[in-house]
Amino acid sequence: MRRSALQPLCGGAGLAAILVLIAVALPAVSAEPPPNFIIIFTDDLGYGDLGVYGNTAIRTPRIDQMAAEGVRLTEFYSAAPTCTPARAALLTGRYPKRSGMVRVLAPWERAGLPLSEVTLAEALKEQGYATAAIGKWHLGGLKRFRPDRHGFDSFFGVLFSNDMTLMPIVKVPRFELFDGNHVVQSPARNRMLTQNYTHEAVRFIRNHRSKPFLLYLAHSMPHKPVGASREFRGKSAQGRYGDAVEELDWSTGQVLDALRETGIDDRTFVVFTSDNGPWAFGAFKKHVKGGSAAPLRGWKGTTWEGGMRVPMIARWPGRLPAGVVRDGISTTMDLFTTFIELAGGKIPTDREIDGKNIVGMLEGNEPSPHQTLYYYDRSRLFAIREGDWKLHLFKREAVAGEKLHDAVRCDPPELYNLAEDISETNNRAAGEAAIVSRLAADAEEFDASVKPVMKLPPRSMLLVPGL
Repeated sequence: MRRSALQPLCGGAGLAAILVLIAVALPAVSAEPPPNFIIIFTDDLGYGDLGVYGNTAIRTPRIDQMAAEGVRLTEFYSAAPTCTPARAALLTGRYPKRSGMVRVLAPWERAGLPLSEVTLAEALKEQGYATAAIGKWHLGGLKRFRPDRHGFDSFFGVLFSNDMTLMPIVKVPRFELFDGNHVVQSPARNRMLTQNYTHEAVRFIRNHRSKPFLLYLAHSMPHKPVGASREFRGKSAQGRYGDAVEELDWSTGQVLDALRETGIDDRTFVVFTSDNGPWAFGAFKKHVKGGSAAPLRGWKGTTWEGGMRVPMIARWPGRLPAGVVRDGISTTMDLFTTFIELAGGKIPTDREIDGKNIVGMLEGNEPSPHQTLYYYDRSRLFAIREGDWKLHLFKREAVAGEKLHDAVRCDPPELYNLAEDISETNNRAAGEAAIVSRLAADAEEFDASVKPVMKLPPRSMLLVPGL
């Protein structure tokens, strides 16, 4: 009886009906969750400071392993050679001149990243992301400019560089460690910053394993005064600077270990990079070992390659290839566009966005989306790169100590072929007049098109209460 009762359903129509009933009864299969994003943003780390970029004095096994498991870029740029503008560009996807964040902010200033700017954190929050800023902010110290006003759910870190403390005569403001808007350490212990940031980052990852997140881990090191905890002090052949970089390597390993331990490694896109090139101090005082931009020319604060070309490693197991090296222009501004589109969001259309989606480039399916790069120092366009050609219209040179010459017009402009001359030593301008003329015209046209949202006032020595 059971068999005969089932027989009518065994025909084509009956089978289809069964399949429909099963499909209705089963829960819907959820779509693949959007990826997590982690940006490890070091401060003043040079192009030549990591083992995987050729350094033999500083040990960076965890970062080198990250490169072996991901993609390493050779022509990745910050949008500025100094702290504040570099951070503004990263978070907005725009050249810093557009937002007005063209120079380093001091603690006593009333300025900050305009609230009209759309940050990566704000865009990802609209897609349901949890967002955290850990480390150095440096986009405005007043409460109305702090991370919570720019899309970050939480903030643990410092508001400015670690050398902006104990100002002359008045001895303020103090260099302080914040949890949200509350001071938790005053003054902040410089040598413990990397440890403190790392522990907070790991805790954030563990607490948000089930929800997509953005973690912006902006280290204070190896910005001077360089600090390293007791576990790392005196361990590097590169002195205190090397100690700090080796601790950053440890920190990166802790972050990657946390991803594996929480089971979210294969859905987390991690980027390791720097805000600009290394400070020049170690280059001129032999007893003080500093960072390396080798084989590039220049340092932090200059628009030579050593000031703005920085290390970049991208890792996303299962999505990005492992152990490959990519050439081609890309920038920190590209992280804005890349991450938003991967999260399923939309890029703002009411403003100019300079960042491009570089997933295809990282995967090896597409060339660089950039043909041209503009090198800004403060509000002045110093240089332009198109393809392999780079034209300097203005320049700064580092001199004894950390001092830089004022901007000097290159008259005539200086032209270098970066494919043949990565160290910018052979000026080709005399024999390439047509290229010089074309690049100079392109630079002038682009710069004229950039309309700043605001203009930073000159620095004032008037102290602002309530920082």
